[in-house]
Amino acid sequence: MQTIEQQRALDAWQRCENYSKDQVNVAKGLPALIMNSGLMQVLAFCHQKGDAHEVIASDLRQWLAGRFPGVFKGKTEFEPFMEALFKADPADYRAITVEALAWLKWLRQMSSARKGG
Repeated sequence: MQTIEQQRALDAWQRCENYSKDQVNVAKGLPALIMNSGLMQVLAFCHQKGDAHEVIASDLRQWLAGRFPGVFKGKTEFEPFMEALFKADPADYRAITVEALAWLKWLRQMSSARKGG
């Protein structure tokens, strides 16, 4: 049985395999953006920016939907995911944000390691 840290690391490793340099740079900056602005604001920003930002946000949504199936019910597309966050219990929202930061920590490290960034 893998620890949650091993699961995060493996998921991040697999998702960043084909990342571009731009995507690696986005992955590096998202944790600070979330800490400063909040998860929903950053997801909306990434969706609006598109391209590299949306790739990372999509990967994050997929991870979070898998970790919180009761909240997201398998919905990983931007609008249904955001609607689930709007309706989430405050304790769930905090847990989702903490999980997002924990996963992004791994994505940041793994993508840099794979791309020499």
